[in-house]
Amino acid sequence: PLGNDVESFWNSIKLGENGIDEISLFNAENLKVKMAAEVKNFDVNNFIDKKESKRMDRYTQFALIASDEAIKDSNLDLNSLNKERIGVIFGSGIGGIRTIEAQIRTLALKGPNRISPLTIPMGISNIAAGTISIRHGILGSSLSLTSACATSTHCIGEAYRSIKNGYLDIIVAGGSEASISEFGISSFQALTALSKSEDRNRASIPFDKERNGFVMGEGAGALILEDLESALNRGAKIYAEIVGYGST
Repeated sequence: PLGNDVESFWNSIKLGENGIDEISLFNAENLKVKMAAEVKNFDVNNFIDKKESKRMDRYTQFALIASDEAIKDSNLDLNSLNKERIGVIFGSGIGGIRTIEAQIRTLALKGPNRISPLTIPMGISNIAAGTISIRHGILGSSLSLTSACATSTHCIGEAYRSIKNGYLDIIVAGGSEASISEFGISSFQALTALSKSEDRNRASIPFDKERNGFVMGEGAGALILEDLESALNRGAKIYAEIVGYGST
């Protein structure tokens, strides 16, 4: 919601900008929830071939773009490495909910024979991990964890463990979500989990006594994890070290 690449996103973070605004991805007139943190000015054709992108849910598009940027930033030359020692652990809390919603509308209006044969490949929550693997010819584990809001953290933690235990040398880890749809927002609204504030600057205030729910956002994040020896051998730019991970 603050930028469509790492540089613009990070600059917006440093400037304290707010990515929350009125919902524009669908008509929210009949909903009590009016605000969301949408990815702005997004043209998938600037990143992915048009024919390819039409076969992907929005969450998979985000995942692919984020992973592409992470691989590029890491200066990984995948073709010079053993791709069986490289893996992908990339998750989503919900997956392709926009695709599922659209196809349920088709089912209701036109019947089962009009359902797209791509509904399942576009809707399942592990297709982002699979698409990243296919795009880069990665031959190691291609896994997807789902644990609601902790999904991406768990993907990073399990990637850390896989490398530490010697199963893989390098892993693309992270997560993606794109659940700002009429069905997605309505469902969380029914759960009374979302803020009903119409003030973009007072909607997401989780530690305030006037808090009244969270704001749905969308986007993706990807990291390249590898062991220290691998990073040093190729002169990688090291941002941080993971020293531990636990899950209860």
